[in-house]
Amino acid sequence: MDRLTGQQIADAGLAGWAYLQDGLHTRLLTKDFTTGMRLVQLVGEAAEDADHHPDLDLRYPYLDVRLVSHDVGGVTERDIGLARTISEIAAAAGVDAAPLAVKQIEIALDSPDGAKVLPFWRALLDMEKIGGPDDHELRDDTLPNMWFQPSGNEEARQRFHFDVWVPPEVVEGRLQAALDAGGTLETDANAPSFWILVDPDGNRVCLCTWQERD
Repeated sequence: MDRLTGQQIADAGLAGWAYLQDGLHTRLLTKDFTTGMRLVQLVGEAAEDADHHPDLDLRYPYLDVRLVSHDVGGVTERDIGLARTISEIAAAAGVDAAPLAVKQIEIALDSPDGAKVLPFWRALLDMEKIGGPDDHELRDDTLPNMWFQPSGNEEARQRFHFDVWVPPEVVEGRLQAALDAGGTLETDANAPSFWILVDPDGNRVCLCTWQERD
């Protein structure tokens, strides 16, 4: 099954879900833990029937759901179909979705030689390397993804930075909130793919969406 582009996912008109860096996400507002437990059971049964299994994170008072097809490293029609089923289950249970509340952090390490330092971090964090030989990214479902960004050899610079992924619908508000809280915009040259922000101490962070990446 083919991996879908961000635009193809948007064109599917999937209500109640947000596409971030690594899959489809939603937050189901269960309001109490018992409802969350029942919803997990129903979603689990639907997943077994579809032979396709989401990542579920049950908290009080919500259930976060992520869908991704690991065999292609992205979202496929299989995920779209199961997302629609999960939305139907939630609606029947009287549970609302809050997809714009989801967010994701990825850690980037600026390095002149990512291939050289990746094995150290892979061993230390016990994470899996993904992609081909020229891809420098580590992944673990319990930790933020970590990738190695090519850079120069200058010492007086920030080595680590966060990539903060949000739905496109909220990115402008999140950007303005960060600026109102004392941040500055270094560049929007790559918007709407990402904006580079700087905190009051000079630390950089990228605010990211899926747009214009395919």
